[in-house]
This record gives sequence, structure tokens and C-alpha cells, in this order.
Amino acid sequence: MARSWSSSDLHLDWSPSAGRRGLADALRRAIREGRLAPGTALPSTRALAADLGIARGTVTRVYGDLSAEGYLRTSQGAPTRVAAGPRPSAEPREKSGPPTSAWFRDARWDLFPGRPDLSSFPRAAWASAMRRVLHSLPAGSFDYGDPAGPAVLREALARYLARSRGVLADPDRIVVCGGYSHAISVLGHLFDEIAFEDPSLPEFRDGAARGGAKIVTVPVDERGIRVSELDSPVAVVTAAHQYPLGVTLAPERRSALACWAAAGGLVIEDDYDGEFRFDRQPVGAVQSLAPERIIYAGGVSKTLAPSLRIGWLVLPRRLVGPVLDTMTALGWRAPVIDHLALADLLNSGAYDRHVRQRRVAYRRRRDRLIAALPPGFVPEGISAGLHLVLRVPDEAAVLRALRARSVAVDYLSRYWTGTGPGGLVIGYATPAEHAFGPAVEALVDGLRA
Repeated sequence: MARSWSSSDLHLDWSPSAGRRGLADALRRAIREGRLAPGTALPSTRALAADLGIARGTVTRVYGDLSAEGYLRTSQGAPTRVAAGPRPSAEPREKSGPPTSAWFRDARWDLFPGRPDLSSFPRAAWASAMRRVLHSLPAGSFDYGDPAGPAVLREALARYLARSRGVLADPDRIVVCGGYSHAISVLGHLFDEIAFEDPSLPEFRDGAARGGAKIVTVPVDERGIRVSELDSPVAVVTAAHQYPLGVTLAPERRSALACWAAAGGLVIEDDYDGEFRFDRQPVGAVQSLAPERIIYAGGVSKTLAPSLRIGWLVLPRRLVGPVLDTMTALGWRAPVIDHLALADLLNSGAYDRHVRQRRVAYRRRRDRLIAALPPGFVPEGISAGLHLVLRVPDEAAVLRALRARSVAVDYLSRYWTGTGPGGLVIGYATPAEHAFGPAVEALVDGLRA
């Protein structure tokens, strides 16, 4: 009968009939598969022998064998630990073809878009908020919470969104979700067909499609989405700062979009970085023009950190119930403690202060990047957000040059549903402050190659 030893959440299956050799093989497998990481302390020979019901000498010999093979390291008076020993060789990483976000995780200079400077996360403010929350939290708050999110957070969001983005909302129409990816997947379960801008982020189109929605696309030009070409019941629009092209929806098209929605369409307004307009006051949300026909979506992935997985939908009243029912059916449970910490940040003003600080910092970065670009490279889009777009004559060649310099950027051609012009999508907010200058130097060197 198999015996299991459990230590540090590792389960080592072993049968006494396998003897010393079987125990050694089980430990080797655990090390090779990474379940026992380098540096992990193993139980003493006495403790492991007692757990497994075998002679201590057997464990001592197994440890000695694995030490001789380089799997373990021993030291007098110290625990036996896993060594940085043999591991299965990794599959060689494919270097041909277009680069991917997975490869760019290994790049030295990270200018891949979609994230803020994670080193700027307001740790002290978040820790203070969490302490205040935990100090005053009643025991019942540790239970499963309201699937729409805590009332105190929805109330704080209603005030913040009205003040900062011009959104017309009351707490009962706000549903807090696990970020925009979660939101668009939920909405994909509710609607048979959804139109996305072309170009747009393919991961979000895929998320809605996995929910069951048919995906169609509508072209974008220098004035935003071509509202006159909308022919679907639901449309996703990045009105304040189109992603990835960086244009803003022209005033006449904002009005046309609101009229289209009032006539029976439904808009999902993805306001992913609406707080970060640099050349003027941020344009207000389109949602205020038709609040019962426009779903407003926002979150903290660009202002605080993606790992918090906190986003929100401001919904037409008729959709609150269906959205909550769908989220519940899909297994959603609100992370109450984090939600309460965010409410504290909003109510104390710490969130606003952080956003203002980051707005100044990201504007300076954008200006520095543009000033460093070689002649002939002119960014597109408005002065806003966390990324900019550069059109390049040969996307593949420029990407190869940047890859050779270990510079992570995204490439524009992957955003189109068909064939579209190539270019670079550069996330100037991504690096830590100390790495920004060297990252730009490496980028510019690649552009000149």
C-alpha cells in the first residue's frame, strides 16, 4: 500500500515494498519535476523514517546516495537540502516567427504594453488601508460577500467615477468583477453577438468568444470607431483612448454613438486608462450620454496593479440581475478584504493622490521617449495613456533587431482581425524608474539598426 509523506505541501507517494531504491526514485522525481525546489530543507533522517515506518539507516543511505548524485547537499549540524542539481533540460525556445508576450517575459528591457510601473504600487498606503480594514472589520465580513462587491466599495466608486469620469451611476448599478478580462467573458455569455473595434486586443475578443458570443469587427480610423458601420446589437468601444491606435473618439462620433445606443444598440465602454490624459483634462465617459444603453467598464489594472484583479461595470438597471446571475453561475466570489482596502483608498483620497503622481510620471516618460526617437519615427495617437504606437516600414525586421537587444514590445499587426499595417506598440509605463532610461536606449538602438 502506498505511503505518503507530506511536508511543505509536498506529497511523496512511496510503497514500502519498493524499498530503498523506490524511495530514492520518488525523491529524484520530486526534485526533477520541481516539486522540491533548490534549497528546500528535507526532514531529518529520524523524522522521515518515523513518518514512513522504516529504518533510519535506510533513509540515511538514500540521502547519501542522492547527495553523491548531486540532488541533495548535506552539512554537519544543518538540515539536508535540495541542491541546484540535475534537472531535465528545457525545450529550446522557438526563436523564429513573430515574438510573443510569453517570450518577452524573459526580455531584459520590458516595454511590453498593458501594465503600469509595478514598482510604483503604493505599498504603504495599501498596507495602511488594509490595517484599518482588518482592525474594524466585523467577523461576518470574512464570510462569502455580496457578489456585486461590498456596498462601501460600490458607494465609493459611484462618487469617484462621477467626479473623475463624469459617469452617471448609483451603487446599485455597479458590479465589481475580477478585472476587465473577467467582465468581457461574463458579457460574452449574455449576448449572442458583440462587435469589437478593428484593431483591438485579440485576448478580449477571444474572451467574449469563449463566453459564446459571435465576434464581428468595425473599422477604426483617426477619428475613432466608424459608428455608421455598426451593424450589431452590442459594440465594445475604447472611446477615450482607442487601444491600440491611441486616438480619441471624435465629438460628432460620440454623439452618433450615443444616438445609436438610444435607438436600440448597447455599448460596452472600456475606459481602461481614462485617468491618464496628459495634454488636457480627460474627456468624460460616453456613458453619461445614454446611461441606460451604455455599460461602463473600468478597473485598477492600469492605476494600481493587474494582480489585484479588481474591475467594475456600471450597468443599465435591467442588466444588473442577469450579470450577477451569470457571474454566480460561473463561480465568482468577491475578494472582500481587497475590495474593502480599495474602498478605504478611495475614501481617504490616497487613490486620487496616487493617480495624480502617476499621471505626472507617465507624461514625463512619454515626453522622454518621444524626444529620444530617431528621425522618421513619429508616434501616433493623443498624448495619453501608458503606450504609444510607432508605424515602421518593416515590422518583422524591427522586431528581430529589438529581440536581439532583448527589448520587449508588442507588434501592431496582431491586433487586426485581417491584414493591417504593422508597427510597434510600446509600453513606456512598464519599466521601473531606474530601468526606463536604459530600456529606451536599447529601443532606440534597435530602431536605428
